[in-house]
Amino acid sequence: MIKTLLKYFKPHRKLFILDMCCAIMASAVDLSFPLVSRYAMNELLPNNLYRFFFELMAIIAVFYVIRSICYFIMTYWGHTFGIRVEADIRRDLFEQFQVLDFDFYDMNRTGNLMSRLTGDLFEITELSHHGPEDLVISSLTILGSLVFMFIMEWRLALVISILIPIFVIVVMKNRREMTRTSVNVKKKLAEINAEVESRLSGVRTSKAFANEDVDMERFDLTNENFKGAKKDYYKAMGTFMASQEFFMCIMPVVVIAFGGYLIMKGHMDYVDLITFMLFVSTFVTPIRKLGAFAEIFVSGTAGLRRFMDIMALEPSIKEKPDAKDLVVQDGGIKLDDVKFSYNEAKEVLHGIDLDVRPGEKVGIVGHSGGGKTTLCHLIPRFYDVTDGSIMIDGQDIRDVTKHSLRKNIGIVQQDVFIFADTVLENIRYGKPDATYEEVVEAAKRAEIYDDIMDMPDGFDTYVGERGTKLSGGQKQRVSIARIFLKNPKILILDEATSALDTITEEYIQRSFDKLAEGRTTIIIAHRLTTVQDADRIVVVEGGLIKEQGTHEELLAMGGEYAKLYNA
Repeated sequence: MIKTLLKYFKPHRKLFILDMCCAIMASAVDLSFPLVSRYAMNELLPNNLYRFFFELMAIIAVFYVIRSICYFIMTYWGHTFGIRVEADIRRDLFEQFQVLDFDFYDMNRTGNLMSRLTGDLFEITELSHHGPEDLVISSLTILGSLVFMFIMEWRLALVISILIPIFVIVVMKNRREMTRTSVNVKKKLAEINAEVESRLSGVRTSKAFANEDVDMERFDLTNENFKGAKKDYYKAMGTFMASQEFFMCIMPVVVIAFGGYLIMKGHMDYVDLITFMLFVSTFVTPIRKLGAFAEIFVSGTAGLRRFMDIMALEPSIKEKPDAKDLVVQDGGIKLDDVKFSYNEAKEVLHGIDLDVRPGEKVGIVGHSGGGKTTLCHLIPRFYDVTDGSIMIDGQDIRDVTKHSLRKNIGIVQQDVFIFADTVLENIRYGKPDATYEEVVEAAKRAEIYDDIMDMPDGFDTYVGERGTKLSGGQKQRVSIARIFLKNPKILILDEATSALDTITEEYIQRSFDKLAEGRTTIIIAHRLTTVQDADRIVVVEGGLIKEQGTHEELLAMGGEYAKLYNA
């Protein structure tokens, strides 16, 4: 874990070095005061060197000003360093989320992933900044103090040096328990985030069913689990803090008691005892910092471990090292004995053979759960075939890069995702570098231009979370406009009009007809009217192709398609 963290320190090492130098300077000033005080009490005051005494005190005051400046730098630039490390880690984590495939998102809730991008990374930031800084200040101050104390009176220093390892052992023992409970807290916090994200996303459904109380009960249950985890964490922290405070208080008592005994025996004078007490008081801050470091280390490493767990994941769909960019000339698609199952479970597709000619419009119909959508998810390689192959223009899609493959395929789904942004940016998502004029032209071709012009701010109208301010038909036409901008050779329409009323469907069908011109098009449909004019209709049932032909041919056969049509 430390090696992973240090990798993110490297680009910002100048700030890190500055922070460490300031930490060393602050420790040096803290160590100097007891020594200067001892010198003043032993040499300057007894010899009436008052002017030099006050000059020395003024110099010490200047050093404390420098110390204050060091703490400003550690606070400001040190946190800046931590923020930069956090930003780099967040970028890599988000990039990893972009790399992982559909199966990962099938198994993980959005709120849980959000927790890893926010809360966990804040803890890592604190570890990046405060961890090394507190460790340096504490180590130098404690070790330096012990060295000087051994020089002054080795017997008293030996007693103190025995107490410190005992304290460290207690800290380490409590730290392990804090680590365990901290990891559990993060898991429960991620569950809360996931629950909140789910409930807020479905708030309209909740209100429609008058199920606010049900949602509240589920949230309360998750919240109670979090409280329990947090309670265990604070119990471990309480044990840690109690033991720390005991050592903080017992150390001056030991110094006074044993130091007094040494004075009685004539082995020590009052000045050295006062100096020892100053060193012990100097101990307090670094030992408290060690305590804070233990807490930061626990939380930070828990977050870092969760970060590394995600970064260690490999995308299930891997590109070959020599994968080339897909170049689509005609757009022909061939599925050869394609079989597929999710997570080695029950097979969904059982040997699909399908040859879609360039520019052909093919409709895929069948009952729900028959494998239609799964089949179309395999073409852009959202999932990999279990057996068989899929080729585009004679190129196996496993031999080309995923990016180039998906660039050449346009997909319009039933559940269109609209970003919480303007209409302009939602359409431009199809081609991020598109000009305003290109977006307007795409909107006109998708037959949504007039609707946009009627909106309050035209193309700059904010559409709300998931496009709540748009109708179902408007969302679909925005997605169609995206595809016009993208201009792919292959088009997949996945139940794209099944959620619309008949009149809106007919209206949007004109947009689809324009979109399909000159493209190889696959249309998944429940409404058979959507595919009646297709060049070929394929009936998929139970993971197999049962029938294929034109609308008239299939009706004449009197098979599965005819049953669907008559129904």
